[in-house]
Amino acid sequence: MDWSDLERPTPQWFKNAKLGIFVHWGVYSLPAWAEPTAELGTVEDPLEWFTHNPYAEWYYNTIRIPGSPAAEHHRKEWGGCDYDDLLDQWHMDSFDASELMELFKESGADYVVLTTKHHDGITLWDAVGTGDRNTVKRGPHQDLVGAYADAARKAGLRFGTYYSGGLDWHVRPFPPHTTHESVNEGDRPRDEEYAKYAAAHIDELVERYHPDVLWNDINYPDAAKNTTEPYGLGQLFARYYEACPEGVVNDRWKVPHCDYVTSEYQMNLDNEDLGIWENCRGLGLSFGYNQVEGPENGPHPRTLLHTIVDAAVRDGRILLGVGPKADGTIPEWQADSLRAIGRWMQVAHPILAGIDHRGSATASASDDAWAEVGSDGTTEFLFAAPEDPTVDSAEFNVELTDASVATVVPVQGVRVDQDGTCLHISCEAGWAGPAIIELSK
Repeated sequence: MDWSDLERPTPQWFKNAKLGIFVHWGVYSLPAWAEPTAELGTVEDPLEWFTHNPYAEWYYNTIRIPGSPAAEHHRKEWGGCDYDDLLDQWHMDSFDASELMELFKESGADYVVLTTKHHDGITLWDAVGTGDRNTVKRGPHQDLVGAYADAARKAGLRFGTYYSGGLDWHVRPFPPHTTHESVNEGDRPRDEEYAKYAAAHIDELVERYHPDVLWNDINYPDAAKNTTEPYGLGQLFARYYEACPEGVVNDRWKVPHCDYVTSEYQMNLDNEDLGIWENCRGLGLSFGYNQVEGPENGPHPRTLLHTIVDAAVRDGRILLGVGPKADGTIPEWQADSLRAIGRWMQVAHPILAGIDHRGSATASASDDAWAEVGSDGTTEFLFAAPEDPTVDSAEFNVELTDASVATVVPVQGVRVDQDGTCLHISCEAGWAGPAIIELSK
């Protein structure tokens, strides 16, 4: 076979999906600590980024960097214990997958992606070859992947599996990463043995859980970047598509085939010009739960709504990260943010589903507001809101060119009045999100 044999149309469900939920949950959720420093892609010095890494899920790497605040925190709070000792201390008395899926569904999301194995190598199912280094044999003593998969589908959500094929700090230990080159090229597994190990895991995930998304991270062992071997990615993808005809794979395998490309926070934004895409980011600065992080470390829910709209009109979607606590519950500030997003998405969801490019109409907002026009190929929609998402009330104007108002879609707390080609938009206390106006040519 050839890589081109894997090409096929993008499944309609993924084209329609404009919001997904990215769940980072693992042993790192127990110490739950990182410095809330900055977004990925905004720190120029790699050593500074890795030494003060805001990603709590990278705890195992950061505590091994000499002199890092995380290393000092681990010494003081956890006695400098081995990372694997944390697995035996991980318990979850409050875990209710169905309750979580209700929250994710309420947010307006269409799919949820769970970290089945992060870079620490601990799996959330009894994966072949892991011995007792998984959540079935130790710690929670549960198949957490199965719990999420079942609950997601019962809630009407598509389910995806994140798998770190590019790094495994236990099976293929390297010195702690302090540069991006170390992560992506220098210190990652490339060999055939590890390629077979990873392929066995992915085959298991497909056979057991039938994921709608295979979300690989970082890279993949070079020995598997072929279409000829059973453990090669070409054969693996073919088996996946046969088992899951509506499944999609991302681009982080670093091979010629993918169903969509990705960006992360402010990193790899150029990918968003390469076709159907997805940007992942956390509600804060970390994907995994960080106990010292709060709403002040992330964008306002109304800012995230602007991000979702901006992605939709450019054929993209947002994979929004939440970090459950070790007990399986979502931090209240993150749950509040999801509910706030959901208030607007209840109205906007069916409209956004069809939008995949910018409209031809021009909308010019006053300096204190933003406006975007998206099209589903038949109908164009205007979205507009104040630039400052925190205001309790605001008034602004939008000037329309090459279009007129067909219908004003009701949005809580938002009123639209028209004076010729000028729209006067008022946002009152408790406004849910951007105004939505269906346009006619």
